[in-house]
Amino acid sequence: MCGRCQEQFAPARHRCRTCALAIPEGADRCGHCVQSPPPLDACHAAVSYGYPWSGLVGRFKFAGEAGWAATFSALMALEPGVPALVAGARWLVPMPLSRERLAQRGFNQAHELARRLAPERTDPRLAVRVRDTASQADLDHTARLDNVRHAFALEPARAGEVRGQAVVLVDDVMTTGASLFALARVFRAAGASGVSAVVLARTEER
Repeated sequence: MCGRCQEQFAPARHRCRTCALAIPEGADRCGHCVQSPPPLDACHAAVSYGYPWSGLVGRFKFAGEAGWAATFSALMALEPGVPALVAGARWLVPMPLSRERLAQRGFNQAHELARRLAPERTDPRLAVRVRDTASQADLDHTARLDNVRHAFALEPARAGEVRGQAVVLVDDVMTTGASLFALARVFRAAGASGVSAVVLARTEER
């Protein structure tokens, strides 16, 4: 991706501290996070989900073009606050895929992003998806929350590795945050000292 495209399609935006939604300058959090604080200490997104990102993410996830992870992770690392957040984390945890989706795609796109941000501290086996869920794409907010409830867990033999440690969750696209919040609650319950998230793209409210 050339510098001109990056300037045009990945402009800096002021975002909610805990859900990465684009908000007006001067505000720290969006109204929803003020009313119902999510289980994240911080959340960062590199771009707003839309043209050309929606098409590129589709190629990345569904057309086997895993090489996009290099471009995407570089954009994520440019987001202010992300380098320090990653440097301070004990673990980077990619959003787990079901076995079926992993077999279909051949790779976990979140893992490809995370391992380029901090390869020595990325662990795709620390968290597991304990039940398959329907695709989130066609569900409303309430249905998304129900869909991912109790969908994740820590690898039982490794729960002690999380206690007192800072964790950064990594995913490609954040829509309502239902999946990230569900996974974050698992780490909170295990005693993590902090849980934050970094994503490539954030869907904006309309």
